[in-house]
Amino acid sequence: MAKHLLSPLPGTFYRKPSPDAPFYKDVGDTVAQGDVIGLIEVMKSFNEVRAEQAGTITAFLADDEEPVMAGQPLVELG
Repeated sequence: MAKHLLSPLPGTFYRKPSPDAPFYKDVGDTVAQGDVIGLIEVMKSFNEVRAEQAGTITAFLADDEEPVMAGQPLVELG
């Protein structure tokens, strides 16, 4: 059964720390609890999104630079 990592805040989801940096994580990557998977930007403040559980990323449900709501699924873990 798939598990989801949810957005902790409303804002803009970023999959990388800066425009020319690689993604924090990609599909197929394994994540441990506490790993940074992206950022949520709210009013020019960037907040790390950390994995609340371990697993393997099977899909990103939000695109890089996409507006998201609090509680919205961002990542699917297998």
